[in-house]
Amino acid sequence: MTEIVLTERQTQEGLLVSVCDADVVGETFENGDVSLTVEEAFYDGEAAETGVAEERVVESLAACTTANLVGTRTVDLAIEHGFVEAENVLDVDGTRHAQLVWL
Repeated sequence: MTEIVLTERQTQEGLLVSVCDADVVGETFENGDVSLTVEEAFYDGEAAETGVAEERVVESLAACTTANLVGTRTVDLAIEHGFVEAENVLDVDGTRHAQLVWL
């Protein structure tokens, strides 16, 4: 099973969470005019393998102000827990991407 990587940053606007599948870190995905680079400096953080670690990702998404999500497992986890609607997910060159903003 693919590891998930979680990074939290406190900003003036609130908690910014970056979550991605570990195997997409450093990759660039392109689809027409859309280009998505999963930069290590932004996404590389604490590895969250399974079980309790997934709960940590869910807790982080519940507490954040904004989240950037990349990768099939990551986005599926966000959908499964009701943070993202499946119809709002982008498919960019074979990977999934979603953003979450709490207003």
